[in-house]
Order: sequence, then structure tokens, then C-alpha cells
Amino acid sequence: MSKSELYYDALIDTLSAINSTQREKFSVVAEKVAETIKADGIIYVFGCGHSHLIAGDAFYRAGGLANVCAMFDTDLMLHNGAAKSSAFERMEGLAEHIYRRYSPTEKDCLFVISSSGVNSVPVEMVSLGKSHGVFTVAICSSSYFDKPSRHSSGKLLYQCADVFLDNCVPCGDAVTDIGDVKMGAVSTAASALVLNSVLIDGAEIASKDTEVPIYKSGNVAGGSEFNKKLIDRYMPRIRHL
Repeated sequence: MSKSELYYDALIDTLSAINSTQREKFSVVAEKVAETIKADGIIYVFGCGHSHLIAGDAFYRAGGLANVCAMFDTDLMLHNGAAKSSAFERMEGLAEHIYRRYSPTEKDCLFVISSSGVNSVPVEMVSLGKSHGVFTVAICSSSYFDKPSRHSSGKLLYQCADVFLDNCVPCGDAVTDIGDVKMGAVSTAASALVLNSVLIDGAEIASKDTEVPIYKSGNVAGGSEFNKKLIDRYMPRIRHL
């Protein structure tokens, strides 16, 4: 069996573990997502480094909720210095400045993604949301729960959120042996499954009582015209539109 086939099997195992262990908590979070949609609130999504890809995946996406706001900070993204972003993620006090730029309200919700959940910025970001009365969700991996926190509080991300969803990613992320090291990270696909699952289920619940704002593809007939109405609606409230 090739290494890529082993990677495929490990990825499927990870996704299957999420599906079999997280469904009950998916339901809890989906109800909160539905409440946010019905209240005309915003769903904020934040991650550092590669975790910001999950925020980008949910934002301004064909088939995605139009009331999702990705919280992007250049210093915590890879294109402005990958090694620097790793160093900044460990800095205390930075999350507050990012949080203030978006200022979620009590009718909104906040997802913070970090598989390890050990670094200061994600810990502080979810703590800020919770302290402001925002419903907070951590997407992280239980395989890191025995690791030391890099935040002075000693807390890990999952300990600071209202709910944590386990992306079931193994410690170290990569799953395929190549010599003495591993290749093939699974956290991006795993976290995307987690986030999209609760957004889809939340949208289904909300659709029973309200019209759910969902983008169409701009590459299908009428899609751009349909999306323009949603963009006009949310542009004053979502800073990256």
C-alpha cells in the first residue's frame, strides 16, 4: 500500500471519529448557530497560522452562510512571515487588539480554531468572547489536553470556551511515516468538517422559522445577482466584504 493510501485511510479514520463522537455536541452548537441566524447576528471565526484557513473556508463561500465573518489578522497569517506568525500566536495581549476590531455582540457567536489549543492568542480570543457574553466554541484536539499551556493562566483553549468540539486530530497533526518523521496533516480537513457540520445543521434548524442567508456560486446563472443582495446587506457589518 502506498503512503498516499495510508494517508487517505488515516484521514478517513479521523473524520469517522469526529462523526461518531461529536454528534451530541454538534446538536448543541447548531442550536446556537440557528439562534444567531434568527437574531440576524454574525458568526465570527478565528484561527492563527494554518487554522485561519478554516475561517477563510467558511467566509464568502458558495454554499456558505453569508453572515459569517472571518477574523483575519495579517501578523497571524502565513503570507506575512510564517515563522513570525508562530511567534506572535504565543504572545499574550495581542488577542484583545484583534477582538476590538470586530467587537462581537451578545447576539453573535465566535468559533476559535486551534488543534493544539496551547497558545496564548486563541486562549485569550475565546476568553474575551465569553467575557463579553458571546457564545464561544473551541475547535481543538483532545490529544493535546495533557500538554502544558503557553498562557500564563495555565489554561488550554478547550477550558475557556462554552463548548469545545474535538477535531480528533492526533498530536503532531501529520499521520504518515516518511523515514523518521511524518507527513500528511489532517487538521485542515478535520476542522473544516467540524465547522461546516454545525453551520449546516444550524442553518437547517433556522430555515424552519426564517430565510437563511446562503451564497450561491457566482459561476452559475443568476448567482452573482443573488449574492449582490447579500453582500449589500452584510457589507456594513462584515469588514472583509
